[in-house]
Amino acid sequence: MKIISGKNMVKILEGKGWYLDHIRGSHYIMKKGNINFSITVPVHGNKDLKLGTQISIMKTANLNEKDL
Repeated sequence: MKIISGKNMVKILEGKGWYLDHIRGSHYIMKKGNINFSITVPVHGNKDLKLGTQISIMKTANLNEKDL
């Protein structure tokens, strides 16, 4: 699986209809329409996400490897 940075994950999520609700420190809180939950994406410069974090975000946002 291709590992991407937090910045790139935010861009991918925005392309899938998610929007930036707010930022708390270095964590971007993303929301989408009428969905009752949010996705937190750690953005630490251009550092890659940890594999487990990336998989969790992808699963929650219903993304697959082709979306990366």
